[in-house]
Amino acid sequence: MIDILDDVFGSNELDDLFDNFDQNIIFKDKSQIQTQYKPDTVPHRGEQIKMIASILAPVLRGERTSNLFVYGNTGTGKTLSVLYVKDALEKRMQKGEKGEKGDFGLKIEYLNCKLKQVADTEYRILAELYKQLNKTIQMKDKEGNLIEIPTTGLPTQEVYSRFVNLIDSKKQIIVLILDEIDQIVHKISNNFLYSLTRLNSELSRAQISVVGISNDLTFLDNVDPRVKSSLSEEEIIFPPYNALQIQDILNKRVINAFKEGVLDSGVIPKCAAYAARESGDARRALDLIRVSGELAEREGSSKITVSHIDEAKNKIERDKILEVIKNHPRQFQTVLYSIIQLSEQKKKESFFTGDVYNNYQNVCNIFKTDALTQRRVGDIVQEFDMLGIINVRVISKGRGGRMREIRLCIAPNVLEKAKEILENSLNYN
Repeated sequence: MIDILDDVFGSNELDDLFDNFDQNIIFKDKSQIQTQYKPDTVPHRGEQIKMIASILAPVLRGERTSNLFVYGNTGTGKTLSVLYVKDALEKRMQKGEKGEKGDFGLKIEYLNCKLKQVADTEYRILAELYKQLNKTIQMKDKEGNLIEIPTTGLPTQEVYSRFVNLIDSKKQIIVLILDEIDQIVHKISNNFLYSLTRLNSELSRAQISVVGISNDLTFLDNVDPRVKSSLSEEEIIFPPYNALQIQDILNKRVINAFKEGVLDSGVIPKCAAYAARESGDARRALDLIRVSGELAEREGSSKITVSHIDEAKNKIERDKILEVIKNHPRQFQTVLYSIIQLSEQKKKESFFTGDVYNNYQNVCNIFKTDALTQRRVGDIVQEFDMLGIINVRVISKGRGGRMREIRLCIAPNVLEKAKEILENSLNYN
């Protein structure tokens, strides 16, 4: 029997641990390599930034621009590049240069549609856009009070009307930057995007343009043709970064992030190689080097070595996937367990959604769970694709229509633990 007193971590030991962290021998400014950091420049994206700026530049003359759709994998600089141009346009307007069409306002608003309780209903996304725009437009009632939209309680059509009135309250150009725009279709419908892109026909004083950003390169293939034609007037595709580009990005960031002499010579090349091989994701490389530094700091090391990179890679993959699996609802866990079970039974790298649904029904019987419809299971499969747990590829079968091919993306060293979490949660016997 273990004596619990043997496991007591005394105050002296805690003081020693805190002293080690007070010394801070690894980091100079960790924020430089964190996700929310916004660098002054966006390396290796000059061509894409020039294209974005060229498309959006007419707003400086008070003209509505074409709607723009920006594609690319995660961590390829899409959002950074769009926001870089946004900042440059706003600075230009602050100089007071109004162009040929006289005095007008320019409002450029950014919204991440993947944030919880923002884009899961049409009401909420309209309310959030209204709230952001009204910070500067200041729409007021007859008594001089700011007109606001409550989080719930109004008919959606009333929220839409207030949104239109706010935009059209003065002569202005509105540019809405909708990051993860595909989430709107997944969570709401095609209709909202269609209404948004056709909004200019209801406006008399203002004009609105949409900049959509998406990781899903095939997103528009599955939406209503009307939405596709009205939304994506211009498209820019961001290619993945190669290893040398990622290495350059890391070199620029680590100068101020880490103390001098902390990084072993092979650390940055290995981070860059990992990220380039997987998807050309610079954000992934930054996460790797940051977590490597945290692991080195915790063990009291004065150096970040190549072995820390390997340890960080395993930790990031394991933590991300297992956390998602653990926290998803029962039905999501049942669908994922069905996919894992199917991949083991078939001994194949890939299979189709129909196979998943058939096996899912069997698993529901085992776990005494009510089965969802095939369409709802398809939505869950799509969400796992977005999370990177599986990969879904649409394959054309000619007259037979389209089929979605599924490939499990959980690494073998994580798969057993994932199964254990699912079986425990689903009370597998």
